[in-house]
Amino acid sequence: MAQESPTGQARPLGVAAIGYAFMGKAHSNAWRNVASFFDVPAFEQKVLVGRNAGQVTEAAAKYGWAESATDWRSVIARDDIDIVDICAPGWMHAEIAIAALEAGKHVLVEKPLANSLAEAEAMTEAARAARARGIQSMIGFNYRRVPALALAKELVAEGRVGTVRHVRAAYLQDWLADDQAPMTWRLRKETAGSGALGDIASHAIDQVLYLIGDQVTGVTGRLHTFVDRRPGANGTEDVTVDDAAWATLSLASGAIASVEASRVATGRKNALKLEIYGDKGSILFDLENLNELGFLDATLPVREQGFRRILVNEPEHPYLEAWWPQGHIIGWEHTFTHQVRDFLLAVVAGEAPSPSFEEGLNVQYILNAVEESAAAKSALIQLAPATDSQGA
Repeated sequence: MAQESPTGQARPLGVAAIGYAFMGKAHSNAWRNVASFFDVPAFEQKVLVGRNAGQVTEAAAKYGWAESATDWRSVIARDDIDIVDICAPGWMHAEIAIAALEAGKHVLVEKPLANSLAEAEAMTEAARAARARGIQSMIGFNYRRVPALALAKELVAEGRVGTVRHVRAAYLQDWLADDQAPMTWRLRKETAGSGALGDIASHAIDQVLYLIGDQVTGVTGRLHTFVDRRPGANGTEDVTVDDAAWATLSLASGAIASVEASRVATGRKNALKLEIYGDKGSILFDLENLNELGFLDATLPVREQGFRRILVNEPEHPYLEAWWPQGHIIGWEHTFTHQVRDFLLAVVAGEAPSPSFEEGLNVQYILNAVEESAAAKSALIQLAPATDSQGA
């Protein structure tokens, strides 16, 4: 059924995506498939935007977009565009998101929110002002939409692990383990903002906050660059961001979380490992086995205790009623489909989706504190409690 657009015209929502590389492809796959599995408001994949005219034209045809463009400003100005999905590198997020929100477009933006705290704050203020006009925004922490992690959150909220005492979060990759791996924009501070810290530690930190519903009050951190020069297009170039990051987070509840992120962890391809330890139970998760959750119920007699493997593929599990018969696994790409589904439902309902820009800004404050602590040789950085998810 056609929805009434922000301009008052009864028609499907018009979607534009900005960026067609890794994240642009993942998001495009979600837009192309979400309506085949979930009941969502009618929308159209209107336009895919990128800087290279030939490449973005080819990508648009592959990914199901009706047309392509190279000027995001002209696309945002169009009356037939209601949603802007920002998959461009972080250094472009603030300018595009603020312009889109001010133009009355709903905005979905990839994490991290921005490359700097000042940009993230400006984006959040623009989102808050737009929300007052009925314009919604969301940051793309897609791992919240892994069914096993959504189940883990339910178990924690139900008290199945009791009082959480300790959380371990490690996001480990090895695509930079080879010291001859070439330079990319992700290894330059001016384009990436930070290295493993902003790229993948942001996911780990968001999961700590999401899973146990807590707030960070203190941070100690360390950053390290193991390979500080790499081959580039014009010879050897300096790497100006971190290869790995470590942080200890003090939480308002009294729990402690340890966070580790590395892009030089040889043998680890995309391992987001999460461990939650409470006084009544524990939870284990590894993204490299994303359909499984480990759960230990410590309220059972000792002779019956032990981690059990939950295959998270039942229709009763989050999101899975829309997919395959029980026991048929899903993959990483499904998290983006779930994300688009949730975003569309929030937009049509006039409700603020989560994670909000305020939640993304909260993660940004923590990332900034890790950098400050690392610069001060792992000094403790105190953080004020965050406001609620919508900044009320």
